[in-house]
Amino acid sequence: MTEPVRLAKRVAELRACSRREAEQLITGGWVRVEGVVVEEPQARVAAERIDIDPAANILQAEPVTLLLHKPPGHHAIEGDPAAAQLLDAAHHWAEDASGIARLKRHFTQLTPCVPLETDASGLVVFTQDWHVSRKLGEDAALIEHELIVEVSGEVLPNTLKKLNQAIRYNGHTPPTIKVSWQNETRLRVALKGAQVGQVAHLCEAVSLQVVSMKRIRLGGVSLGKVPQGQWRYLRPDERF
Repeated sequence: MTEPVRLAKRVAELRACSRREAEQLITGGWVRVEGVVVEEPQARVAAERIDIDPAANILQAEPVTLLLHKPPGHHAIEGDPAAAQLLDAAHHWAEDASGIARLKRHFTQLTPCVPLETDASGLVVFTQDWHVSRKLGEDAALIEHELIVEVSGEVLPNTLKKLNQAIRYNGHTPPTIKVSWQNETRLRVALKGAQVGQVAHLCEAVSLQVVSMKRIRLGGVSLGKVPQGQWRYLRPDERF
């Protein structure tokens, strides 16, 4: 009988590489034991068949971006345990069409981008990709947010006109804003560089109160049909 050893040791022997490189190959999802991907370098193996993807390259471990449909009440900020609990395998949307194979390393070193009100729901971005975090940070004023806003209060004849005149908030006037009625109590709002509290301020300026709010799009990326409390991967063809 072959004495069981750590998978990382066996991969290092097969690949003729360092133990550290072997561990990166394993956590990168490139190693299969008896045909099954194993992501734990410490897993014990004996005489099992071990296959290493011939295309494996630890320098090409692509960072990922997760798009979460945040429920109301979650802060969606770095270190918030409530939001972090949703970023796991159990909450991955079953209809995700990205084609990205889910790996455990995808749930580490995630940075939340573009804040959203705690009481709001909708699209929140968590990324490992510094290109994405820089884009959403440096170009924040240019990124258009699209939201569905449920409101209450008396609707005056000039309400929509006033909302489309770009009401000033925190010393900032949005360069463009498009507001329309989706139904009698629901507004569709699209504005660039939206700040936390800005939509509520716009509504209050025309004597309306926000009942609920859902962000459905950031730039060129839509939340789609992802159910509340679940997430999907950013597809390779999507750009903010």
